[in-house]
Amino acid sequence: MLASDLRALIKLTLSPLNLYSQNAEELLMATCANESNLGTYRTQTGGGPARGIFQMEAEDFNDIWHNWLGYKTQLAAQVVALNGGQRGTADDLTNNDAYAIAMARIHYERCPGTLPDSANLDAIWAYYKRYYNTPAGAAVQGIFVYKYHRYVTGEIPA
Repeated sequence: MLASDLRALIKLTLSPLNLYSQNAEELLMATCANESNLGTYRTQTGGGPARGIFQMEAEDFNDIWHNWLGYKTQLAAQVVALNGGQRGTADDLTNNDAYAIAMARIHYERCPGTLPDSANLDAIWAYYKRYYNTPAGAAVQGIFVYKYHRYVTGEIPA
């Protein structure tokens, strides 16, 4: 997927949900670059449980629905509309990028503090690592930075 196409879809998807900001856009761009090489992988390699361009696992998907969207009925209705009127399952994230964008953004919406500044890749990395990949996760900062530059900016640092 082209970075410009993903940026446009993020804004188009999140604006009506009142969840769009430049900081959110950049965090999602970096997350997608690291998790799926900007949409190259729609299912986790090796048969793992992660789905979609953000490689969200069913456990996280279900937790968002039970413990967040279950209490935010207006937002839940808007998110359901992105999936043809169905809540569905994490498998729906595989080929529904707008739904995946909304769910990834809501994942971050539940996290404490403010989103990292869009111009600070180190802060984006730290937030992603803490709240999306988790401290015990396999993500490595050097690879994260490389993938961000490779897939998002198109410039690979020397």
